[in-house]
Amino acid sequence: MAAAAIGEGRRPSPNLTPPKAERPLGTSTPPLRGRIAHDAPIGAQTWFRVGGNADTLVRPADADDLVALLKQVPAATPLTVIGAASNMIVRDGGIEGVTIRLARGFGDIDAQADGIVAGAAALDVTVAETAAQHALGGLEFLVGIPGTIGGAVAMNAGAYGAEVKDVLDWAELATPGGLIRLTAGELRFAYRRAELPARAVVTRARFHATPGDATAIAARLHEIRAAREATQPVRARTGGSTFKNPPGDRKAWELIDEAGCRGLALGAAQVSEKHCNFLLNTGGATGAEIEALGEQVRARVKAASGIELEWEIKRIGRPA
Repeated sequence: MAAAAIGEGRRPSPNLTPPKAERPLGTSTPPLRGRIAHDAPIGAQTWFRVGGNADTLVRPADADDLVALLKQVPAATPLTVIGAASNMIVRDGGIEGVTIRLARGFGDIDAQADGIVAGAAALDVTVAETAAQHALGGLEFLVGIPGTIGGAVAMNAGAYGAEVKDVLDWAELATPGGLIRLTAGELRFAYRRAELPARAVVTRARFHATPGDATAIAARLHEIRAAREATQPVRARTGGSTFKNPPGDRKAWELIDEAGCRGLALGAAQVSEKHCNFLLNTGGATGAEIEALGEQVRARVKAASGIELEWEIKRIGRPA
């Protein structure tokens, strides 16, 4: 899951952010059962392997612990949620405010007769594999999405002809007021986005599936895996698809290629030769280099085609 797993609502003004020395969670608040760390390294946990530290990193024990945390965090304090940290660039100055990482307590997967209930920290690929093991079809596309269920719901992730909106029954969210459950219709899904309430965090979701032939479902999983391996730099330090496909029939990678950006480099950041909608850290890149390279790509595509690409990867935190 990426930072998109939280409802943004109205963003607080930067001058309302408590100084780093004034920890947003302290000993005066009721103790949480999860783990809290200050000035916590984050960059090495992201797929790009870049970025500064989190001012305060919290790993809630479970959904109730998460609700208690959300009640404690002041409304003016920036709040960020990360899962697998696959589709994000953490800037080199680190993440301000409170960063939530969902791990243990949010990874359960329950196979039912006609669907799957999965925790927000469950990997998309594991959900797809679990469904296949129970001969449940319709969720195979999740094996092609690098991330967690929380992020997949929050950004309406999709691949290989399907999106989360096509299979979601409901999502449970933690809010400062408690746990709520929203249907797919209530989340108002659109291309690569969902409308989450302000400062709400996805905790689990239910996906409907169709009982089918286990062999055929397993074959579809293998087909998607093979396609990813053949066309994407899956073993590189990357963040997945960098830009959203623009409205219409054009693909982002086609526009990037036509603008002469395949293989374009800035320092140790590079546009992938294999799939030019992927940015790479070839070794030692900074968050600033990767983000600046992405902006170069956007500028070149705009100059060549008149189309302005929109970032799909989340860019969070402070510049160095």
